[in-house]
Amino acid sequence: MAAREAGVAAKRKGLANGETVTFTIMPKKILFVCVENSNRSQMSQAFAKMIGGASVKAYSAGSKPSGVINPKAIAAMKELGYDLSKHDSKSLQEVEKYAPFDAVVTMGCGDACPWMPAKKFIDWEIPDPRHMGPAEFTKVRNLIRDKVKELLLTL
Repeated sequence: MAAREAGVAAKRKGLANGETVTFTIMPKKILFVCVENSNRSQMSQAFAKMIGGASVKAYSAGSKPSGVINPKAIAAMKELGYDLSKHDSKSLQEVEKYAPFDAVVTMGCGDACPWMPAKKFIDWEIPDPRHMGPAEFTKVRNLIRDKVKELLLTL
């Protein structure tokens, strides 16, 4: 703790003397989790990358991954210029190496999503769009986009 406080004091002294202080802000790491990692968490990861750019490292995983990305999710994101077909459906164990996260966001899967090291835990009640028609699927996609925008403003 003392080293951290000394670093802050040095920055303040430098700024008071009119000097320029250069520092690096680390990208925020976010993990999006749903059961199958085929729709909601994948689109959330894509939106975090699209909206957050280099300021975000976004990951997604499933508690019981299906192993495939839903073609409807691929088509829905393609409409926005994002190629979701390059994503893989992953297990939580596969993304554990990137922990700790600044935020872990679950998609309403409740107890099916085990704990992962993070500063913040958020549960979004987002309906599973897997069997929805195109118009309903698009509504869920847009809800996810809006929630990701809101999340990025708070991190």
